[in-house]
Amino acid sequence: MKMKIVHVWLICLAAFTLPAKAQKERSVWSKEKAWKWHQSTPWMAGANFYPASAINQLEMWQAESFDTATIARDLGYAAGIGMKVMRVYLHHLAWKTDKEGFKKRMDTYLSIADRHGIRTVFVIFDDCWNNTYAVGKQPAPKTGIHNSGWVQDPGKLLHDDPALMATLEVYVKDILKTFRKDRRILLWDLYNEPGNSNWGDKSMPLLRNVFIWGRTVNPDQPLSAGIWNFHLKNLTQFQLEQSDVITYHDYTDRHLIVADSLLKVTGKPLVCTEYMARTRNSHFANSLPGLKERGIIAINWGLVQGKSNTIYAWDTPMKDGGEPKVWFHDIFRPGGQPYDPTETTLIRQLTLGR
Repeated sequence: MKMKIVHVWLICLAAFTLPAKAQKERSVWSKEKAWKWHQSTPWMAGANFYPASAINQLEMWQAESFDTATIARDLGYAAGIGMKVMRVYLHHLAWKTDKEGFKKRMDTYLSIADRHGIRTVFVIFDDCWNNTYAVGKQPAPKTGIHNSGWVQDPGKLLHDDPALMATLEVYVKDILKTFRKDRRILLWDLYNEPGNSNWGDKSMPLLRNVFIWGRTVNPDQPLSAGIWNFHLKNLTQFQLEQSDVITYHDYTDRHLIVADSLLKVTGKPLVCTEYMARTRNSHFANSLPGLKERGIIAINWGLVQGKSNTIYAWDTPMKDGGEPKVWFHDIFRPGGQPYDPTETTLIRQLTLGR
């Protein structure tokens, strides 16, 4: 997702600590438990995933547009280069509209991914991109515009109607209870980039609540919310304190310096849940080998070119809809051809040893 590129991370990191007492009171995993989980989990590379036929989370999960054929095809491309984990966004409105059907579709997706040897990180809430949404047919992509149809969850709806918080509690607990022991799920990413879209600390009540709800259910999988902008000090401090394992985003070319600093400051295992933006010099070649060396599970943004338009950069639309000289995200064309064969060769070497 779009993030502010913060080159002062190393300075900001010094201001954050993880108080042991606070962790214990909140039943956050200890460092020992977090490293035990890490040691039992093989290193993996993967991608943020939605089928190429879906413009957003609702189109992915609604019954009328749930596209198992494209899901299977695209996950097959990922498995072919040794990818073993996908990060997948949910949406409460798809659940509210059809609770049991939504959970069945989640199970269907997990079964398809499992057949490809792929585990899943589910994302529950999100503060990025469009702040309004509706059920039913989703809009067509806007020509040449990155992620033109992606929607926040819950976004403006919660700020307009605080009573929605009660529904969101039922949603979160229902999903976590249903899948709390499912080994196909690697971890729960409770809230993507809280405070983005200028929400700032207005996102704190939901961030705080989703961790409370998560700990009430107490799933076997770890709970986390990825840090992404150290200028949002209150949110970042809370995320660091509450996450069982530390997840983070970094689209800079200083990725490995940041990773080493995070390891030192937090003392917990890391999962990079977003990276790789070619025009910002964030590449597989200068990130993935070092992430593997450090044992950091690596999940880049984008898999197959599709309706999300993420081959285009965040702030560089192409009005004619032509193909950019350098893709921003994504690895494969719809037919399975790699955008850059040297990248897929590198990924395959690191994941499969060949």
